[in-house]
Amino acid sequence: MAVRSALINVMAGSAIKAAKGLIRDFGEVEQLQVSIKGPGEFVSSADLKAEKILRTELGKARPGYGFLLEEAGAEAGTDKQHRWIVDPLDGTTNFLHGIPHWAISIGLERDNEIVAGLIYEPLRDEMFWAEKGQGAFVNDRRLRVSARRNLGDAVIGTGMPFRDRGDPPTYLRTLGAIMPATSGVRRMGSAALDLAYVAAGRLDGFWEFGLQPWDIAAGILIAKEAGGYISDMSGGSAMLTTGDVIAANDHLYMPLARLLKQAMAPAITR
Repeated sequence: MAVRSALINVMAGSAIKAAKGLIRDFGEVEQLQVSIKGPGEFVSSADLKAEKILRTELGKARPGYGFLLEEAGAEAGTDKQHRWIVDPLDGTTNFLHGIPHWAISIGLERDNEIVAGLIYEPLRDEMFWAEKGQGAFVNDRRLRVSARRNLGDAVIGTGMPFRDRGDPPTYLRTLGAIMPATSGVRRMGSAALDLAYVAAGRLDGFWEFGLQPWDIAAGILIAKEAGGYISDMSGGSAMLTTGDVIAANDHLYMPLARLLKQAMAPAITR
């Protein structure tokens, strides 16, 4: 049985407390879909309430730590070594439409390195968590990335640009390269859960561009601690800076990265 440290217990307790309100509010979304005003403002309020709870609980347990919050932005702490990176509701569009696939994500950064991560999916009561060097877990079960060796057998997760965000032409080239080379591509709407699912072996790999630090901070560590390979698009470790991510097991990482690099080449040389 996995033994959670005091730090993970702090993160878990904060996430569970914030999740109670989100679960209650999610139950109201379906009724709001039929209103003229729609659920957008309601969901924004749910997001902010959850963030406030996380800010309060984490701040109470670790006074002085800084914060990087999706809604409130950056808050400096008296402890310059540590910073919480928090997404109170990853998968907001899913939540908005009553799709039951969203999560709370909490990462802890120490001296610019993620050392603890937790992703909580309240509707399934699945808590993915990891500490640097200690392995990755879902609830009390140890996680390991998939053992698939052939890209043709793999299911790969991704995220698609929408409205005026991102670079659709480049993304479509990468999608066009990955689709025929794999058993399928999934766009599920929560980058945090995508990385957690890579750690759990449910997805064999994942790529996306232009993510925010709070989308991926926890998931990066959880995937790594489950034995995954994860990098930015150049093969480096600047994922939190660039927002670009490739993740897979040790057999699939290089073939996936190679296809993505080839597909992106026209954009790089423009």
